[in-house]
Amino acid sequence: MRSFTGHFIKSLLFGSIGWSGVLLSSTPPALPIEEIEGGVYLFSGHQAMADKQNAGAIANIGFIVGNNCVAVIDSGGSPEQGKQLMAAVHSVTTKPVCYVINTHVHPDHILGNLAFKPQGAQFVGHQELPRAMALRGEHYLKTASRSLGFALPVEAIVMPDTVVRETLKIDLGGRLLILTAYPAAHTDNDLTVFDENTGTLWLSDLLFVKHVPVLDGSINGWLSVIDQLQKKQVNLAIPGHGAITHSLSQALEPEKRYLQTVRREIKEVIKQGGGMEMALEKVGLSEKEHWLLFEQFHKRTVSAAFAELEWEE
Repeated sequence: MRSFTGHFIKSLLFGSIGWSGVLLSSTPPALPIEEIEGGVYLFSGHQAMADKQNAGAIANIGFIVGNNCVAVIDSGGSPEQGKQLMAAVHSVTTKPVCYVINTHVHPDHILGNLAFKPQGAQFVGHQELPRAMALRGEHYLKTASRSLGFALPVEAIVMPDTVVRETLKIDLGGRLLILTAYPAAHTDNDLTVFDENTGTLWLSDLLFVKHVPVLDGSINGWLSVIDQLQKKQVNLAIPGHGAITHSLSQALEPEKRYLQTVRREIKEVIKQGGGMEMALEKVGLSEKEHWLLFEQFHKRTVSAAFAELEWEE
């Protein structure tokens, strides 16, 4: 690694002082939210690539209000969106934000963390999240400056205070949340949040609805996790991208079909002696008409899946 990367990781792990500040509006408007169940509030992200127009606000994020305090579920794609989310919390309750739960490492879910740091919130994530943040953080900062139009400091990558190895229960006061960590699937640091009061399950990017699934972990692992998730009985499921649903098993079927198609066709390419280039040209094209942003993300998934599957016996 270059010396800056080493300094970056050290700053994340041990803290860093000396940045002058992110340009955030002093009185941001509240993020537009909807109460989808009692005390469960959702901002529906744009089904689009992160760019300067949407400033990275492309993921479904929100919060849950208990009797004592609030848990934020993902903080958004920028510190500004994080501040807008905090304003949305304040628009419905005077209770403090006690937890910010990051469902995985991708920037549209974590770059709002900085806005909640001065509030004394405790940050929670998968046990693999600190490592993933340290490895990816420098790239995310550069991408924000180049593609989203705003500069971020090292401090924008806020490490979790508490990690989840298997499951963790969080009590917001008369409201129990069950956090579950998964083996490598969409990423190697995926976390779901289940609200017992309403039967609402936040799946984040373990579930994509209409937005083409994006693989950054293990295709075999993701398909295995989907089988697990389809057995769950929930009242409401919230995907990382796309519309909420009352039928989790049904909502997972298109994603399952897509990943199965990609896996099967990659194995056929490998069996024929083909390489990555052939896979990128041929695999999964029958799925194109079913998904948004197929051109932008499909080849990423094929590339990641091929790198995994070519080593199978």
